[in-house]
Amino acid sequence: MKRSDLLVFNSKGIYCPRAKVYLDPWRPVNHAIITHGHSDHARFGHKNYLTHHSNIPILKHRLGDIPVQGVAWNEPFQINGVTFSLHPAGHIIGSSQVRVEYQEEVWVFTGDYKDEDDGVAVPYESVKCHTMITECTFGIPAFKWKPQQEVFKEINQWWKENKEEGKTSVLFGYSLGKAQRILKYLEPSIGTIFTHGAIENMTEVLRPQLALPPTQLITRETKGKEIQGGIVVAPPSAHGSPWMRKLVPFETGTCSGWMAFRGARRRRATDKGFVISDHCDWQGLLKSIKASEAERVICTHGYTDIFSKYLRELGYDASVENTDYEGEKDEATTSTEKETV
Repeated sequence: MKRSDLLVFNSKGIYCPRAKVYLDPWRPVNHAIITHGHSDHARFGHKNYLTHHSNIPILKHRLGDIPVQGVAWNEPFQINGVTFSLHPAGHIIGSSQVRVEYQEEVWVFTGDYKDEDDGVAVPYESVKCHTMITECTFGIPAFKWKPQQEVFKEINQWWKENKEEGKTSVLFGYSLGKAQRILKYLEPSIGTIFTHGAIENMTEVLRPQLALPPTQLITRETKGKEIQGGIVVAPPSAHGSPWMRKLVPFETGTCSGWMAFRGARRRRATDKGFVISDHCDWQGLLKSIKASEAERVICTHGYTDIFSKYLRELGYDASVENTDYEGEKDEATTSTEKETV
């Protein structure tokens, strides 16, 4: 079969010329298929949005009353003769891969994804294709995740020890995806779980779809004594802000794949680092690509040059394309939270 460019990269995003539709475009377009709700993939200004049903509440919460259509997993739909379908990406709740087929040629755009079943997102589904567009946020061998049950055991033990010392535990994670994953595995028997407003607002949107423990929002009226000994889940943007003052005395922890790097905790000025990511590690990326049976692999955002070079050594037709996607940011954000994982 002669391979064509079913999807192309241009200044607005990943485009299917035959269907006249974009996948996760970063500039306003007429028709957009959106893989998930993080702000680097779901942007304001498109005339029409299409996404998985479970992602609609997230998009509406973040983007307002947009014109959006929902589809189910593995539900084929046609646009100008091109067949599309959405498949679980395992990244965060509602996250999809987009399968694109025309005249027996199949491409898959993974968006952001992870192969570990976190018990929150619908688990990643391997989709056979000829060409796979993959992120490589953590595309070097240094990244190897421990099973999440081990990490959450460490988090709960850290909280318990801090409580015994009369300290509040403050855990940083992005408000969409990471925060709900943290909340699901915190142990309420240790104490009260408190939340920053950004975390609470997004969690309330998602509670109808998830079983999560009760949380208590920190407001202006909340007293420091009420919080002492509890655990607070907050976005990275809260770190070092005046909002933290009423939490004293506290210990801080950051949940991120970057915590696997020496020095990352110091750069973020955090007391403890927990290696939790909503992206694949090195082996997860390689395993997913192999399972897809793709011959051609296009690498976007992350360690693109290193990862694509390694894939070529394995015999893949691998290349790099630039996008506006960010993956999981290496540095904590400041005044405006970039919720990319």
